[in-house]
Amino acid sequence: MAKAAAAAGTATGQCLCGKVTFEIDVPARWAWHDHSAASRRAHGAAYATYVGSWKKRFRVTSGQTALTRYEDKATKTARSFCSHCGTPIAYERPRGPHMVNIPRALFRERTGRQPLYHIAIEELQEWAYTGEPLVPLKGFPGVVWQRSKKKKRGGGEDPFELGRDEM
Repeated sequence: MAKAAAAAGTATGQCLCGKVTFEIDVPARWAWHDHSAASRRAHGAAYATYVGSWKKRFRVTSGQTALTRYEDKATKTARSFCSHCGTPIAYERPRGPHMVNIPRALFRERTGRQPLYHIAIEELQEWAYTGEPLVPLKGFPGVVWQRSKKKKRGGGEDPFELGRDEM
């Protein structure tokens, strides 16, 4: 049996309101981006980035009583979140009964793993940002945008000309 790697320290995290705090021993086991509909809905975002840890290396350091748990009977998954602010804290799956997955954004420090994997990439939404070049939006400091890729028309061309032949 392989021996577990010794912890190189801890990474701490918390929910939005600060009632629930936790820590994991680092390095974390893995990290990934989850594009599934369930994670999109649970986080209200294009995708969720998780850090996976062995349950025995995950500790709630305060706010245990503020945690609420939702169990999806169809998928046999469970999601824990802060009952005060609604922040998702943990995601558990039957495929990994000894593992807990925590949203990466909740950690203050490095977790020892970079999210290199994409789960349910076939569910990536067409409106999700995928790294296209962004430029500053003039007059709005701190705001960047993706320029549209509209085709440039030749000088004097009528954009409605194609449909006129059919009249």
